[in-house]
Amino acid sequence: MAIEEENNNIIEVTDEDGSVIRCELYDIIEYEGKQYALLVEVDAEESEEEPELVLMRLIENGDSDEVFFETIDDDDEFEKVQAYIESLPDEDLEDEE
Repeated sequence: MAIEEENNNIIEVTDEDGSVIRCELYDIIEYEGKQYALLVEVDAEESEEEPELVLMRLIENGDSDEVFFETIDDDDEFEKVQAYIESLPDEDLEDEE
């Protein structure tokens, strides 16, 4: 997936089909020494559908202070992070913002 940061917390994610999905950065979670971003699809708020939650790995380039988001291709890693996030109380997610 290609990622393009637009402004503030809105990020454009291009999926495998070439469709652009606008997401808002909801939270950043640390798990086993890595950081993960929780993104909420913005365009779904305008429709009747439930907004989709997107989970991506956060990569920081220390040399240039740039931040990149990448898909988690390892199913085992994705499932572990997802289970960890689901085990957190809702207030923990809000406190980390």
